[in-house]
Amino acid sequence: MSSGPSGEPLLAVHDLCLERGGRELFRDLSFEVRPGHLVQVDGPNGAGKTSLLRILAGLSRYGFEGRVERHSLLLYLGHQSAVKALLTPRENLAWHVAGESAYGDTEIEDALNKVGLYGYEDVPSHALSAGQHRRVNLARLYLSRSALWLLDEPFTAIDKGGVAELEKLLVEHVQRGGAVVMTSHQPLRVAYQVTMLSLTDGLPA
Repeated sequence: MSSGPSGEPLLAVHDLCLERGGRELFRDLSFEVRPGHLVQVDGPNGAGKTSLLRILAGLSRYGFEGRVERHSLLLYLGHQSAVKALLTPRENLAWHVAGESAYGDTEIEDALNKVGLYGYEDVPSHALSAGQHRRVNLARLYLSRSALWLLDEPFTAIDKGGVAELEKLLVEHVQRGGAVVMTSHQPLRVAYQVTMLSLTDGLPA
């Protein structure tokens, strides 16, 4: 297992500049994400953290200049829940991962169990709490075949036990040769090298 970044880049960013509402959020941002990288994007509210992740994921195409090169399949989990209220957690998870690979009921149930949703697999999602919605989204990580994970505030609305379990999963992923770029208002408490990418006053620190 890899203990640190190595190999060819999974993602490369060149001279990225972003403006929103006539205000420059950041400029001349260049970096690479390689296997083994665990990157935390830091900065005050409004610094462009979520916008940066959406650009990296290819979901935002306007208001920025520069070049983003993606050399890997990626999984993007946004801050907002992508859970469909009329579907159960089992149905939501099966729908989300359908385009990535074929998974059986046992694998889907196991992923939901790992995020603390044992017994809620077939409950309509409109009856679940905000934290449980987040857990349905996070269950996708246990089934993902993508090497690069882009995660926007993944710890929101989950308890301390859930945070610790997710931190463990992130480390396991990068140790297997994957990479993570994430935003979080709290520091990562992991026994692994975390690379900080700070957006301060609209400029990379």
